[in-house]
Parts: sequence; C-alpha cells; structure tokens
Amino acid sequence: MSTITTEDLAATTLLRFATAGSVDDGKSTLVGRLLHDSKSVLTDQLEAVEHASRNRGQEAPDLALLTDGLRAEREQGITIDVAYRYFATPRRRFILADTPGHVQYTRNMVTGASTAELAVVLVDARNGVVEQTRRHAAVAALLRVPHVVLAVNKMDLVDYEETVFAKIAEEFTAYAGELGVPEITAIPISALAGDNVVDASANMDWYGGPTVLEHLETVAVSHDLAHCHARLPVQVVIRPQTAELPDYRGYAGQIAAGTFRVGDPVTVLPSGKTSKISGIDLLGKPVDVAWTPQSVTLLLEDDIDISRGDLIVPTPDAPTATQDIEATVCHVADQALTVGHRVLLKHGTRTVKAIVKDIPSRLTLDDLSLHPHPGQLVANDIGRVKIRTAEPLPVDAYADSRRTGSFILIDPNDGTTLTAGMVGESFAAPEPVKTEADDEGWDF
Repeated sequence: MSTITTEDLAATTLLRFATAGSVDDGKSTLVGRLLHDSKSVLTDQLEAVEHASRNRGQEAPDLALLTDGLRAEREQGITIDVAYRYFATPRRRFILADTPGHVQYTRNMVTGASTAELAVVLVDARNGVVEQTRRHAAVAALLRVPHVVLAVNKMDLVDYEETVFAKIAEEFTAYAGELGVPEITAIPISALAGDNVVDASANMDWYGGPTVLEHLETVAVSHDLAHCHARLPVQVVIRPQTAELPDYRGYAGQIAAGTFRVGDPVTVLPSGKTSKISGIDLLGKPVDVAWTPQSVTLLLEDDIDISRGDLIVPTPDAPTATQDIEATVCHVADQALTVGHRVLLKHGTRTVKAIVKDIPSRLTLDDLSLHPHPGQLVANDIGRVKIRTAEPLPVDAYADSRRTGSFILIDPNDGTTLTAGMVGESFAAPEPVKTEADDEGWDF
C-alpha cells in the first residue's frame, strides 16, 4: 500500500482566487506573469501571444493577452469579461478569476469573488487607493472572502520606494479592517518586470515578505464545506419508469454544503415533510456517503411530493422557512432598484415572486458611512434591503453558508439580473422606515 506524503496532500489542495482593481492597474499582466513564470503556459499559447504582441508593435510579449480572451478585449487592451484560468504548481492547484476594472463591470467582480477564498486587489503605486479600490474591498468583505492580498503594482514606476508602498498599505489595511476583512497581506510588485510575483525582487531588498505565488501556495485554505450544514437544492426529479427500475424515484442536484449519508433523517423544505435517505447514487453507482460539491441523486424511504426548487436538509439542523428576508446587496444593473419594486428572487434552484419592501440604507464608500433610506439603489451601489417573498424560502445566514445564504434579484420582464444579495450581512444599518408597497397583481 502506497503512503500519502505531505507533498501529495499539498498538491491536492485547491485555491480559488480572484483578481480585482481599477482600470489599468495591471490585473491581466499579473495573471499572465503568474502563468508564464510558473511554467503554466503551453508553447503554442505563448507563441500566439508573441505573434499578437508583434502585430501591435510591441517588442516583448504582452502577458495580459494570456487572459484577455475576448476579441474586443484584445483590440481595446482592456478586460471586459471574467476570465477563468486553471494552473498548478507542485504545491497547490489554482482556479483564478481575472475580473474587469471598469466601474460598469463591478458586477463581474461580484461573480468572480463569490466562490473565491482569496482576492488579490491591485493598486497602481502612482495612484494609490482610489474609489474602485474601496469598492472592491467592500465587495470582498461582503462576500466574506477570508483572505485579501493588496498587490501594490508598478513599483518600478516609483523607483521601488518603500515609503510609497508603506503609505498605500497603511491606508488600505485601515479601510479594509473597518469593513471586517479578516486577513490582509500587502506585497509590493511589478507585474511587468516580474518583481515579487513568482521570484523575489532584487530591487526591493527592504521587503522581507512572500512573493505573490509563495503566498498563494501557502495561505491556509479552510473552505471545508463538507462540515457545514448539509443542503441539497433539488435540480430535477428522476423517474425512469423502465422495466428494470419501475419504482425508481430520485431527487438529483449538486450538494451545496455538508455531507449526506444513507440512513440520515431529512426534511424537505418548504413543505416540512420528513423521511430518511434510503440510498445515494453517484455517477450511476450506489454509495453510502456523499459530500459537497458532488452531484448526486438521493432516494428516500417515503413517497413525498418533491419538485425542482425544494431543499433537502438534515432534520436536526433544518433552517426556518421565511417570507421576510433582510440582506445586504450589491446592485449590478443599470436599472435602479426601488422601494416597491416587483422582482423575482432566485435562491438555489427555486425562483419566487418578491417585492422590495424597504431600502434602509446605502453604504458610502468614501468614509463607510450609511446614507439612511435612499429610496433606491443604482448600479454598483451597496445597500441594505428588506424583501417580502410570495412563498416561504429556507434561507441560511450568509455567514453560515455562502451558497444557501445568497440570492439574486431578477427583472420579471426581461430576465435581467438586478442585484446580488447576502442574507443577514449588515453594515449596522439604521432602523427602517415602514413603507407600504403597492402589491396589486402580486397577491401575497
């Protein structure tokens, strides 16, 4: 029997991280440098980048092109979409999300950071902390990203001055600390020159901390969702009704959190019906136990009316279904979100009608003050909302489960995603003013 070494275990760990920052701070160049210097770029990819760079009149390869995959991005020299990339080193595997810096694409940063355990926030050493830097720090705090790296980029353009780095690091650390970011690591880098990205910089001997890659390889990954409250949003009910399986009825979906075992007592929400797990099918084979993020089919002892959108949970720690949800949200649409707004709320695999009953506050990014009762949220605003749903929803607090404690609001007219919400998250908003929304046509 072979022995699993510490190195083997390290190589099996996965870190999901996102990059964020203002326009032209060098996010794509940093990611390209990580891929290039860690030998994670295929020869044909590098040749394509070199060819594209020569066509643009550049002598050296533009490593940002390794992540700017859309044609419009390459032509404009900017990042528009979230670019997901996979790479690995002998110590760890990585999935990174390179997100845009433009204000109008902040919604993409929300998407990229929603599943991340670490966020790399870039700052141009010449400009320091700007509004978009503060916005990205706030989003990372709201999404409870446990680790934040402040990468002070373009240090070569400020003569690698320690005082410039120290001032930016102090300002950002104080700001992010007030937001509640639990861990902040500041690293001075030059993504273009490669200083402190993969290899230590000879130009900044005053810095004794890790390079970006060293930190990514060694940061503690504690996102073990298998030990959270077990949750299975039902995606589809499987009834083959074949001669071999005449009575088969399974409830399939991806386990959002936790672990399920055969014999566990479970509750189906929102109906509240109870049963026991009689079987678990994984990849067409029966198993005794399954955990997140596996996609499985659960079989129950009792014949219960279950459909897409229901949530199967262990009976001992079933969440309470509610029609009144209070959350902090990041509004991502150009269309404003207003008090009385009729929306669709999507939670897991379930979508229900809802009404925005109140907007108690909006966060002011400059000084983290709360603007009480703004009446609406516009694109990129972060604020507190109270929502009434047409049907009870079994929501968890976002602090307990990022998957079942989150939701999105959708425009019922055209399907546009309006808002991303985190249940229970708060910036200590003031007491709300009671308002009466017009519920005509939405009777609940």
